Amino acid sequence: MKAIVYKRYGPPEVAGLTEVPKPVPKDNEVLVKVYASTVNRTDSGFRSAEYFVSRFWSGLLRPKLNVLGCEFAGIIEETGKNVATLKTGDNVFGYNDKTFGGHAEYLCMAEHDAITTLPHNLDLKEAAALTEGAHYALNNIKAAKTQRDQHVLVYGATGAIGSAAVQLLKHFGARVTAVCNTKNVALVKGLGADIVIDYQTQDFTKTAAKFHFVFDAVGKSSFKQCRPLMTEKGIYISTELGKNGVNIPLALITPLLGGKKVLFPIPTISKEDVIFLKELVEKGIYKPVIDRSYSMNQIVEAYTYVESGQKTGNVILKIAE
Repeated sequence: MKAIVYKRYGPPEVAGLTEVPKPVPKDNEVLVKVYASTVNRTDSGFRSAEYFVSRFWSGLLRPKLNVLGCEFAGIIEETGKNVATLKTGDNVFGYNDKTFGGHAEYLCMAEHDAITTLPHNLDLKEAAALTEGAHYALNNIKAAKTQRDQHVLVYGATGAIGSAAVQLLKHFGARVTAVCNTKNVALVKGLGADIVIDYQTQDFTKTAAKFHFVFDAVGKSSFKQCRPLMTEKGIYISTELGKNGVNIPLALITPLLGGKKVLFPIPTISKEDVIFLKELVEKGIYKPVIDRSYSMNQIVEAYTYVESGQKTGNVILKIAE
């Protein structure tokens, strides 16, 4: 089968299209013919190993798993003998950051991992983008224990994580102020944000509002910068480590001081999470924002665009038509 393979850490050019053996499902697994995946920050982070700590999962000197792609959508082609809740022919989507594999024509997933059937109102291409940004957003919202009517600031509201965060926060009843660029103000308002700050014409740090939760979905702010915007017990979470990795020690120290604090939750995802996201989609509460699509032989261009910081929402990787 065709797959995008990388055998060393580095820039987008280390990934290339080649032939690899087709996987065989274990007794508790399904074999999925992949129709679409995404190229996202998770894939980019593991490929580049820019943060050395990622190598403790992926391999210290070289990658142990050579096919990335944490998100996928496709059709089940074969099931293991112990699989009971999924069947051949089911349209499915899911997330796999343990063994990846979405950037290939086929992958195997355990029945009880983060995989479920497609929402009835999305196609395979759209469904491929359901989980990466949304599960990061969901984990951070839960970690902040966001409650109804609390004020939340989302910085970077147009990425995969930020666009999902705005929609999920509104579902949980929060009042959302979103920060984005000029061209996406209308988009973010359409996602449900109560107030939108255009960072190209306004300084978001000058707003008079106070926030229970400041969520930097792109990792371009700092606790020091956002602290004046936070309530007395406010919480700051960034999706990045911060300059010189400062968010890790801050997450260890600030919760002990009893006031404004930094959290750095480790994201997890379960089958229950993907079912929850499916239900929100079917109710019209959440829909992934999609920027553009690339074919498998355009993987270098796809990575380059994702890492340019210019994408809006998700970038789809087309595996099959």
